[in-house]
Amino acid sequence: SGSAMPAISEPGSIRPACYLELHIEQGPVLEAEGLAIGAVDSLQGISWQRITITGAANHAGTTPIAARRDAGLAAARVIAHLRDRVAGANAGTLATVGSLRLEPDAINVIPSRAVFTVDLRDPDEGRLQAAEAALADYLETLAAEGVAVATERLARFEPVRFDPALVRRVAGAAERRGHRWRHMTSGAGHDAQMIARIAPSAMIFVPSRGGISHNPAEFTAPDQLAAGADVLLDVVAGLVGVQA
Repeated sequence: SGSAMPAISEPGSIRPACYLELHIEQGPVLEAEGLAIGAVDSLQGISWQRITITGAANHAGTTPIAARRDAGLAAARVIAHLRDRVAGANAGTLATVGSLRLEPDAINVIPSRAVFTVDLRDPDEGRLQAAEAALADYLETLAAEGVAVATERLARFEPVRFDPALVRRVAGAAERRGHRWRHMTSGAGHDAQMIARIAPSAMIFVPSRGGISHNPAEFTAPDQLAAGADVLLDVVAGLVGVQA
């Protein structure tokens, strides 16, 4: 009910005036270029699918190659196709197979089933759609391997353009603090991606050592974190009209 919302800190239908998010880059660019701040002006589109390839289990030592319906081989062909396509296009599309499971998962049995995920990303919606279409076309060719293919959409987000005025404020704050900076596209999904639908949004990146993220070795130095916090403070102070 409406009266319960304040008690649980639920904002209800209130729209924020704007949204700023400070985050580690989770990539190698800032460190490689010797920069302190990324003024993030866009975020890549994301397409996630789960693909299931079904063949037939059979003995690894008695089944001739020509007689096999090898789901594992078909999955390997898809993985190689994805890498070759994005490497050859050199246009900003990324493709990753981050999860792969073979069944029955026995050393001497031809896989009857392969289940894997595909993560496609691109800051350009047209290129992202082209990558999705190219994958769909390639999956149709796997019938020659004697396998069946099923796909399931897990997530789909269009690219996001952040608010230009907020991005300029981030860049200006970095300049005034004497930090070297650059415009950037975020390769990862963030809260700002969703809030940008309802309010002007932008992000501030600070370097990730070695470009490492989603790994215990993830690290950003305290002074780098402080630089990002200073920029965030300055932008917010400017928005509300106070001196930081």
